[in-house]
Amino acid sequence: MARKREVYLVDGYNVINSWPELLRLKNQIGEARHELTQELIEYAAYEKYDMTLVFDALFTEDEERAEKHGAHFTVIYTGAGETADSCIERLAYDFVREGREVHVVTSDGAEQSVILGAGAYRIPSLEFRKIVKRTRKALHKEFVGHTHPTVARLDVEERLDRDTVRRLDELRKQRH
Repeated sequence: MARKREVYLVDGYNVINSWPELLRLKNQIGEARHELTQELIEYAAYEKYDMTLVFDALFTEDEERAEKHGAHFTVIYTGAGETADSCIERLAYDFVREGREVHVVTSDGAEQSVILGAGAYRIPSLEFRKIVKRTRKALHKEFVGHTHPTVARLDVEERLDRDTVRRLDELRKQRH
């Protein structure tokens, strides 16, 4: 039987207000949401997590709206009267009851206490940022590798041992 994927529930605005690179976009909230979504889609795919990113829509008259980004990533905009916290709590309880390992990303102290009581793990937003950045670096290293930028000149000595470089240098000097 295949192991169930870990579940990550992310409080979107809490993360935006914690990560410096997103906080600078606070006046362009749509752009901040987009950047966070793209970053987490890549992270979740690489780590093979099921991830739900939740944004408050508390002061709207709209119903809850979910956007699927592939089979394992969902963005939820809460409906009228529902906070991201209450949506995350509901989802955490449901996933824990299914026997899933659930991680909730938020720095909201009250929310952390509630989800711990539900049997989920908590990850503060800034700690999660470190994890995502570390993973991004590993992903870049794995898929981009050690490629060298194209340069006009390739020095042979960079690819030879010291003794060979020294002997070639001696030969070169003898010719002059």
